[in-house]
Amino acid sequence: MPRFLISNDDGYLAPGLAALAEAIKPLGDLEVLAPEQDRSGASNSLTLDRPLRMRTGLNGFHYLIGGTPTDCVHLAVTGIFAETPDMVISGINRGANMGDDVLYSGTVAAATEGRFLGLPAMAVSLAGRDCTHFSTAARVAAKLVTGVLSHALPADTILNVNVPDLPYDEIRGFEVTRLGRRHKSDMVIPAADPRGDPVYWIGPSGREADAGPGTDFDAVRRGYVSITPLDLDMTRYNFLEGLSQWLLRC
Repeated sequence: MPRFLISNDDGYLAPGLAALAEAIKPLGDLEVLAPEQDRSGASNSLTLDRPLRMRTGLNGFHYLIGGTPTDCVHLAVTGIFAETPDMVISGINRGANMGDDVLYSGTVAAATEGRFLGLPAMAVSLAGRDCTHFSTAARVAAKLVTGVLSHALPADTILNVNVPDLPYDEIRGFEVTRLGRRHKSDMVIPAADPRGDPVYWIGPSGREADAGPGTDFDAVRRGYVSITPLDLDMTRYNFLEGLSQWLLRC
């Protein structure tokens, strides 16, 4: 039977993690290793300045004290467990990970780390304001995992999945999409701590800019599951020659 590793960035007590584990359990053996706390926005950060401790919660899930999503996947694949997983599934995130958000997302980063370490990987998010239909996203995830096991993903590719926050019967279908784009983020929000010293909050994400047909934003807005293949090789190949010529003139 295949062996799955499940992680997330919302923390080991998140309802989306429990829903995902329940849906994947019938498909094979699984291990769950997630951050102790919400690490949304952690991106691909690794903890290199201190050791990490693994504990087991009352829900049976393992968690890393002070760890990031990338820490969880890295340790799980490189030896913290007796057996290496066959696939990494990250989620189910509370909220969408579409467009530019994938650069910051700990959910996507966990899947990315799995792929860096040679395993097929998928990130799953529930796209909505209230995020109540985790069972829908879990059912979608199980269906897609079965597909990935039958049809190998290309090297350096993960699937970024965003599921509308709807009952499963109201999902209109599945669409393969590209990433949309957002406008520039809003301004920083200044505040003060109880001592009156200045503190700052990161401003909200920018509004949708490129969100037309073919994008993840558009598919989810119309009630479709968005599936975006992400290429982990960020080289801009069509600029290699142009850059070489530019350097010759320096």
